[in-house]
Amino acid sequence: MGFFTNPTSYRLNAVAGNYGPPIATTTNFSFLSARMNDHDSHPPLGHLILLVFEAVMEVVCVSLPGYIVARQGMFDADKQKFVANLNVALFTPCLIFTKLAKQLTAEKLVELAVIPVIFVVQTLVSYLVSLAVSKGFGFKKRPANFVTAMGVFGNSNSLPISLVISLAQTLRGLHWDKIPGDNDDEVAARGILYLLVFQQLGQLVRWSWGYHVLLAPPESYEEESSDIEGGRYRDEPELIPGLDGTNPEEYQVLNGHGSSSTVSFESGGRTPVTHAYFAHSIDSDDDDTKDDAVKKVQATPTNGNTLLSNGNITSFPSIRTPTPGDDWEIPDGVRGVIPTIHLKSRRGIFYVTQKIKRTSQKAFGSLPTPVQNGLAKAYAAISNFLAGLWEFMNPPLWAMLLAIIVASIPNLQRLFFEDGSFIANSVTRAIGQSGGVAVPLILVVLGANLARNTLPKESLDPDSEENKIGTKLMIASLISRMLLPTIIMAPLLALAAKYVPVSILDDPIFVIVCFLLTGAPSALQLAQICQINGVYEGVMSKLLFQSYVIWILPSTLILVMCALEVVEWANL
Repeated sequence: MGFFTNPTSYRLNAVAGNYGPPIATTTNFSFLSARMNDHDSHPPLGHLILLVFEAVMEVVCVSLPGYIVARQGMFDADKQKFVANLNVALFTPCLIFTKLAKQLTAEKLVELAVIPVIFVVQTLVSYLVSLAVSKGFGFKKRPANFVTAMGVFGNSNSLPISLVISLAQTLRGLHWDKIPGDNDDEVAARGILYLLVFQQLGQLVRWSWGYHVLLAPPESYEEESSDIEGGRYRDEPELIPGLDGTNPEEYQVLNGHGSSSTVSFESGGRTPVTHAYFAHSIDSDDDDTKDDAVKKVQATPTNGNTLLSNGNITSFPSIRTPTPGDDWEIPDGVRGVIPTIHLKSRRGIFYVTQKIKRTSQKAFGSLPTPVQNGLAKAYAAISNFLAGLWEFMNPPLWAMLLAIIVASIPNLQRLFFEDGSFIANSVTRAIGQSGGVAVPLILVVLGANLARNTLPKESLDPDSEENKIGTKLMIASLISRMLLPTIIMAPLLALAAKYVPVSILDDPIFVIVCFLLTGAPSALQLAQICQINGVYEGVMSKLLFQSYVIWILPSTLILVMCALEVVEWANL
């Protein structure tokens, strides 16, 4: 048979027997298979090496085009940040929704209740290890937070899922005796489900605590330092409001006696202060300064700016509240139909809102003064909490919340995922296609991050803080993620699998999943967050190279072998 033949489909060539012996098969590793295979439940060492190498090469093959394109100058740092932001805002939420909403049910949520416990223990161990390592290296707050993020957030998506699927199809002894007729496909499905639960728990913490606190932009630390050095501590009331130059109305608003358009959210002193300006019913020609924003707050019962017992008011309302659309120019003819409808809708909403405000003012004013003060304080506290929560949420977290709602309502879940339904064939399929872009796009950006020519100038500056402590940061992150947590968690997982009377701990694939997650490399999405917030991008690039190219193969081999030993010991 010639090397070149007429173009024919793979299926027809396979049927006709036109393919010769495979170039690379597991039989090529027979010299390794005969070694270190003393247990029947263990696969040959050569085959394990092949499985791990295949999973690693999958990541490399997807990342390589991003590296090549970046080296050619077509994928610079600004474009990488744009793609990362696009992925966070669009593709990652779609991936989270399709995976979580389809797999989970109310019954499975109850059965899988032990996973959050194990996740909390793993996170706590990694957190304490990271703190100890950071203290040992003498890091300050910002680099210590970086090490903590690298240690706490491991990869629970691309690499572990590829390994679990491969191991489920090749390893013996992974069938669960609790399930009659268990097979390799069921083992793989359960493994993916376990990983998805761990993944979504990690996503929840990663995009909240990690995104806002541990990997916060460098500017947030500068703002926090300046606030501590030069600002007044707002929790201590000043003796005479306005004496230090602060507007009395602004004082009332910022100290919880009113509703401000500027909201500061802090969590344990570590969350960066963020500001969001919310639309009011009062339009202003000039809202560029904080004073203008404060002046726009009306004295209404619902926002806490009310008449006090001494007759003074904390916020002056506008002399005239402009009606929406006063300055609109509506074109004549057909082109003015849609603007007219829009204008009338806005005016209708405006009038209803004003009516509700006036009615609530009268009802509020009729209440005793102590009740008014209590309601005002309660409203201010609830408003500040909701505003802070709104600032804290991001698209991945909204997607998780929506997915849990859909998974908890069977009829809604059936509407989205039932085969042949209109919603499943249109909306759900579109969401699934968008979600399928998320992981490859993360890997492409990962490859581009490895190209040094796309790093920010600060990362390339030899005198910058990042380059002075970069090597120490990378070593501390590797120790905190891939070494010490495994040493601590391995005995705990073994004892839990042997003695804890929880059914899911008897599932061999669950034990393997737990071991894979204890020493998995840092999550790929951390590179995404670092790029968005501008946090140690050069160190992150080196860390990913070390984790996913140098240390991934021996680390994964050790984890799999330990997991198989624990499964065998627990079944004795």
